[in-house]
Amino acid sequence: MPAAGFIPQLTKDFVRWWREQARKLGPFGVVRLLFRELWEFLRDSMPEQRRRRFGDMEFDWEHHVNTTSGTVGWRERLLGVFLSGYQPTEPAAFRQMMASLPIDFAGFTFIDLGSGKGRTLLMASEYSFRRIVGVEILPELHRIAEQNIHDYSGARRCADVRSVCADACQFTFPEDPLVLYLFNPLSASGLASVLRNLEESLRQVPRPALLLYYNPVLEQHLRDCAFLELVQRGEHFAVFAHRPSASLNERMAVSI
Repeated sequence: MPAAGFIPQLTKDFVRWWREQARKLGPFGVVRLLFRELWEFLRDSMPEQRRRRFGDMEFDWEHHVNTTSGTVGWRERLLGVFLSGYQPTEPAAFRQMMASLPIDFAGFTFIDLGSGKGRTLLMASEYSFRRIVGVEILPELHRIAEQNIHDYSGARRCADVRSVCADACQFTFPEDPLVLYLFNPLSASGLASVLRNLEESLRQVPRPALLLYYNPVLEQHLRDCAFLELVQRGEHFAVFAHRPSASLNERMAVSI
């Protein structure tokens, strides 16, 4: 991220983070949390920790891309303190989650909110989705994702793969049946914004929609949504579906 855009982005994200955490923890609690998060950021910047982040390189070596967290710059990592730190999805975990979706992939658009360097987009391209879209707020990670989409040497069953640089909280969902992927990329307030937008989109254009939530730290927020229902629960993920009418349930082939 260019220096000119970094300070405004950092200020915006810090203020939003501070307000949300202060409501939950109070003034003293949020100060303690801030010091803890900054200490973790500094510790994670040490050479031995940076080497540890390179431990997820197998996917990159195999497919000639750069999706590891080990090469994320300090600006993006600092922004991640107040947004959500970049961490790519493990391929084995992704395949397990895809196997849990009882749908015809060809009828659905796959959307990854907080797509980072695009590893999940690349793995999703091995399935026959109608199209695949990643939404990433940080310009540098988005730029790398675009390069990875171009360079990827793996087999693709979906050729329509793209990354967009945008705030997931303001993203307009396409009017297609959806598989929405979240690797815990948002704060509670950010997730609430996304869910409001999704509910309105599904109200205006009723259609099948599945929400695949990996590392579901804020799962209760989805459970509290009247328009969603839990249809699958794995050890590290949860699948929610747009609460369908009988006809939609038939089209999605979801066994509740």
